[in-house]
Order: sequence, then structure tokens, then C-alpha cells
Amino acid sequence: MSLIARLRTLFTFGQGVVRGLPDARPHEDPLVLFRDWYAAAERAGIYLPEAMALGTATPDGTPAVRVVLLKGVDERGFTFFTNFESRKGLELRDNPRAALTFHWAVLERQVRIEGTVIRLGEAESLAYFRSRPRGSRIGAWASRQSAVLENREALEQRVHEHERRFAGGDVPLPPFWGGYLVTPHRIEFWQGRVNRLHDRLLFERTETGWHSSRLQP
Repeated sequence: MSLIARLRTLFTFGQGVVRGLPDARPHEDPLVLFRDWYAAAERAGIYLPEAMALGTATPDGTPAVRVVLLKGVDERGFTFFTNFESRKGLELRDNPRAALTFHWAVLERQVRIEGTVIRLGEAESLAYFRSRPRGSRIGAWASRQSAVLENREALEQRVHEHERRFAGGDVPLPPFWGGYLVTPHRIEFWQGRVNRLHDRLLFERTETGWHSSRLQP
């Protein structure tokens, strides 16, 4: 982390720990606040500020959590991409609800999100897929994500097969790969404070917009 990034981190950290979170304004949009916090994490030089824990569950409630990368946030919600046939893909197919958590430790900030999940359209998935390096596009075809792998050599052999298959041409979007949109119903902003008297600001979606409230630490 550069000196400038360190100074920015200390400044942002000080703002939060000393001043905490202001009360939400009526009809405040938590997605706007999220983008402000995300920009602060980027300015602080945090490595992979887009890393987020993704929690899914089977229909009978068995949970699973892994870290994925946020690829977009707009007025609709939060997007990420993966293999539809992976464990998370199958769980989202059968139980299309998810939880996300961002943790920016150096800023003592967390954001927790809960919502419903749908697949993105093919055009949006294709646009992102084409932005990936060629090797990553080949890898998406080669990996049967979450399936048992005999050995590393078997995976590398599949990579070579698809390199030959698509040699000299474009690597198309696999039919089993694409994006998901998490539409948030609940977003909580957590700011660390002294003596563990942390600030927690909760937004819940209602029929008329977002309702905000404070939670005890």
C-alpha cells in the first residue's frame, strides 16, 4: 500500500470510528450509500475491495459460504458470475435467495445484504464474458466446477482440449455459465466504534421504499 493510500485509509478510518454513522435521511437509498463506502475502500488501497462472502442454502436449510467477486452494482442490486452447475449455482436454482457480506477490516466496516436472486440475461452475461482474458474464458469451459476431479493433470488436459477446440477463433459463452443478480431486501451497514459500541444502520425494503433503523451493537 502506497503512502497516499495509507493516509487515505487513516482518514477514512478516523471518520468512521470517531464520528460513526449519521442517521439515515428519509427515503435515503442504501445502494447510493454502498457505492460511497465501496469508493472509500478503493481509495484506501484495500486489496480486492470487491471480494464478498456469498451465502446460499439448500431448500432444507443447509448453508454454504464462499468468497466471490462483485462485478457490478446499480439500482437493481449486486451482480456476480459463476458456473450454473456449481454447488452455489444448484443451490440458487433450488432456493433463489442469498446473503452477501463485504468486510473492509482496515476501515472497520462491514456491509451485509440479504435478497432474492435471478439469473442475468444472456446478453449481459456475454458482455462480461467477452471482457475476461482468453485463458479465463477457456477455463470456464474446461472446469466442471464443484465436481470431483481425478487429478490436476485431468483438468489441464481439458484445458488443452478446449484450446484446440477454439484455436484461432472466439471463445463463446458456455451455456452453463453466466451472471446472477441479487436484489436486496435488507442491507445493514456496520461501522466499528471505540469500546465495541459499534454503529449499525439497517435498511429494509417496503412497498413504498426503504425504511431505516438503528440496531444495538
